[in-house]
Amino acid sequence: MAKSTSVDSTKKKVTKKTATKTVNFEEALWDTANKLRGTVESSEYKHVVLSLIFLKFISDKFEDRKQQLIDEGQGDYVDMVEFYTMKNVFYLPNEARWNFVKDHAKQDNIAILVDTALHTVEKSNKSLKGALPDNYFSRLGLENSKLAALIDTINNINTQASECHMTEEDLVGRVYEYFLGRFAASEGKGGGEFYTPKSVVTLIAEMIEPYKGKIYDPCCGSGGMFVQSIKFVNSHNGNQKDISIYGQENTATTYKLAKMNLAIRGISANFGEVPANTFFKDQHPDLKADFIMANPPFNQKQWRTDAELVDDYRWEGQKEAGKYEDIAGFCKSATLEEIEKNDYVLTPGRYVGAAEIEDDGIAFEVKMKELTETLFKQMDEAKELEGLGYGG
Repeated sequence: MAKSTSVDSTKKKVTKKTATKTVNFEEALWDTANKLRGTVESSEYKHVVLSLIFLKFISDKFEDRKQQLIDEGQGDYVDMVEFYTMKNVFYLPNEARWNFVKDHAKQDNIAILVDTALHTVEKSNKSLKGALPDNYFSRLGLENSKLAALIDTINNINTQASECHMTEEDLVGRVYEYFLGRFAASEGKGGGEFYTPKSVVTLIAEMIEPYKGKIYDPCCGSGGMFVQSIKFVNSHNGNQKDISIYGQENTATTYKLAKMNLAIRGISANFGEVPANTFFKDQHPDLKADFIMANPPFNQKQWRTDAELVDDYRWEGQKEAGKYEDIAGFCKSATLEEIEKNDYVLTPGRYVGAAEIEDDGIAFEVKMKELTETLFKQMDEAKELEGLGYGG
């Protein structure tokens, strides 16, 4: 018994130490990113950090697949794109690989080399069209020493998750989620344009239960709604392939974030050909979605003139949906006047009310006695089951 207890105790210590190391790594990476302050706008350096993490992750996946081909005696095929895409791995030419960037991190032209790597990745993989920054690092004018230090820190990310319960996608997805949240917090109100707090996203997914069908977010930001929807499906033993994802994002840099955020998790999505405003340039005009989830940019003002969108057909709804009807205890279409009378409180119960219950002709006293007797009987049965070992 003593030996068994000792082993369990050791396991607990190792687990705790591993968890602490992970947190410290994320914080260390955040501190390194913060060193870019002064040379890069705070709203910009999320693109610097997340682009490099993305490049590191897909390079690690590429190297794993390449080694697998060699180990299986298929070394002649290591430069054939098809042998990577068949395993959902992005093919990377030499200049687009993380090791190439890392080995040249101390050179004066490192910004150009990073831009070249990202451009080559996108050019070599059609599914990443429009996903990666274009000549971004060269234009920022970053100090070479700070960019080199960031590359060294990101190089320490171990994306191999074989020794823990997470997949590689989960592991890097967690890093992405951590940074999106931290960047959003550091940008204050501006962060809400690309990030919705995880608690809000989780609540929406749990409410609409998107098990199967087409999911649409008309202002998808960095794609958090979709990530949580997939997590919901997986946590309920559903099939990720039963979900189709459609989204749209107006801001070009955030559009790229969304594409990268889903790509590192192996999630396919249709974000339209270009970043665009949902109202004025709908990328999915013929889409009939099963679920629409969104946290719209409610703090934006003057996003249209008084005459714009007044006669837009999308306000009409679906004609085949039939006439709407209020159902007591279930649904209610409230007027603005009714909402104003309730001091703009939107608690459903104030409007929906309760459904009428038919009188079954049984007196309350009789019904109460029957229910009480049933309750006590069930409590006695519960005690018997506990005695047989079925309780607790």
